[in-house]
Amino acid sequence: MFLSVSTFLQVWEKEAESTQRILDALTDESLNQLVAAPDRTLGRIAWHLVTTIPEMMARTGLIMESINEDAPLPNTAVEIINNYREVSKSLVAAIRNQWNDQTLLEKKDMYGESWAIGTTLSALVDHQIHHRGQITVLMRQAGLKVPGIYGPAREDWDNIGMEPPRI
Repeated sequence: MFLSVSTFLQVWEKEAESTQRILDALTDESLNQLVAAPDRTLGRIAWHLVTTIPEMMARTGLIMESINEDAPLPNTAVEIINNYREVSKSLVAAIRNQWNDQTLLEKKDMYGESWAIGTTLSALVDHQIHHRGQITVLMRQAGLKVPGIYGPAREDWDNIGMEPPRI
């Protein structure tokens, strides 16, 4: 649970940057990659990351400029990429303008439960990390290079003069 707006914004900046790097590597062709029917496609999961931000924040009472949570899945990777960038910027601006540390202690209805806003912010970050992991697996299956996030990706080891870990 976040107890300070500044701490959340520091974490969000890093995690949003990581998510943006992953999304920036997507191609139009990769958006239809899936593990198996009826699972979500890579594009659908990426779009879910975009639309969940305004959907979850609306439940907290945060007013932000954003897309409609029911907006249809875009046809191109660049639309998903650009929408994520804009929604993330809007989130940061809205929080800076509307909330303070005390706001994070307020309880709101979140999917039938009562959560402190600071807990909701933690869930938002965790949600992104969870789906980023799914996206990177689908990216590998689609033949895309996965950017390193918390350390080097397989392809990055050569660039740092080391052998990739072996199984």
